[in-house]
Amino acid sequence: MASLDLHLCHVILILLVFSISALAFVVTNKGAGKKISGRGYKEYRLGDYSNWLQKRVNSDKNWSKIRSCLVDSKVCSKLEAKLVGVPVNNFYNEHLTALQSGCCKPSEQCQYTYISATNWTKTAGTHPNSDCQSWDNAPNKLCFDCQSCKAGLLDNIKSAWKKVAVVNIIFLVFLIIVYSVGCCDLRNNKRDD
Repeated sequence: MASLDLHLCHVILILLVFSISALAFVVTNKGAGKKISGRGYKEYRLGDYSNWLQKRVNSDKNWSKIRSCLVDSKVCSKLEAKLVGVPVNNFYNEHLTALQSGCCKPSEQCQYTYISATNWTKTAGTHPNSDCQSWDNAPNKLCFDCQSCKAGLLDNIKSAWKKVAVVNIIFLVFLIIVYSVGCCDLRNNKRDD
């Protein structure tokens, strides 16, 4: 009876690890930043990521907590401090993280005038990208309410989940090997008896 319980526990553990790994791969198979010509950074669009992840960050309840954490982490303040006094061409060549690109600067489509890494002058006219209206130079606003900021966060999540999924696959292979060896050993013990 104990061997049956152990057998069932192994099967459940293998199925659980497999399910988590499969979910991680399915949810993270979509989405990536778009390389922009002449820029060292990429731009991120929320629509490029899986619907399941989009629903999580588009929830007002979830995003307000995430937004608060992003502001408190000072991701944009650190970028501003790092690039203080940097001319526009140097800024355009800078390799920004997904969060820095999505949350700390306006979209390239806005065509705003660069003052500093987190300070841009708005241009007149309407812009096709809704993030252009969301942009604000205030340090606690910037583009934290932009779709690109949510996409930058999803890009970070995607990278982290892929790493976890790879570790899970390695663990899954190990579990299957241990389970197979255990089953063979149990079978051999029954034959000996």
